[in-house]
Amino acid sequence: MNATEQLVSWIQESKKIVFFGGAGTSTESGIPDFRSAAGLYQTEQHSPYPPEELLSRHFFDQHADIFYDFYRGKMLHPQAEPNGCHRLLARLENEGRLQAVITQNIDGLHQKSGSKNVLELHGSVHRNACMDCKRFYSLDDIIRSQDIVPHCISCGGVVKPDVVLYEEELDQNTLYLSVDAISTADLLLVGGTSLTVQPAAQLITYFQGKHTVLLNATPTAYDRQADLLITEPIGEVMNTVDQLLG
Repeated sequence: MNATEQLVSWIQESKKIVFFGGAGTSTESGIPDFRSAAGLYQTEQHSPYPPEELLSRHFFDQHADIFYDFYRGKMLHPQAEPNGCHRLLARLENEGRLQAVITQNIDGLHQKSGSKNVLELHGSVHRNACMDCKRFYSLDDIIRSQDIVPHCISCGGVVKPDVVLYEEELDQNTLYLSVDAISTADLLLVGGTSLTVQPAAQLITYFQGKHTVLLNATPTAYDRQADLLITEPIGEVMNTVDQLLG
């Protein structure tokens, strides 16, 4: 039995699957990750501002125009479509096997594929709000805005994406729900994440179930603790799993 067949077997015998994923989940949909050789942190290394600076709260407050130039050019991918990973997870949820998708991504592709119980640790580009009156704005509103920095049509306040920037805390309710989902799962699928971003990466330590499967192209500090390690592209692997499940 090869690794993919083992994964299929564990999925078939599981009733409470949880998926914890990162940027690598969406690279096959054309969205770059952060830390790989082709990721944002590498491609932007010659910028006068490192990505960690550009994506910090103090930088947004002081230089919203530069932030939005980077954000629109590098972080928004409205044409991206779900890949095999997103589609399989939506199927497993629809079949009642998967309890939750916990994601570090902000692209909304899990919901686009049909997943409903998605816990977005770092927020979403699809939610934006005026910092003053809290009026909601969609991703389309941000893209269509003629202003370098989108402003509220009601009060004129600056519109901020509902994404967690450096120096900002994660939503406590989302963290609580994530811990609860992982601690009660019988199969934990971890995919497309370097497991270096805290406190999100610490969440997998709450798993007490039967098997942990790690699907990641590059090594992580958690490799030796996983029951099954798969390094092939996650979208392709999940496509194969989908076919083998019938």
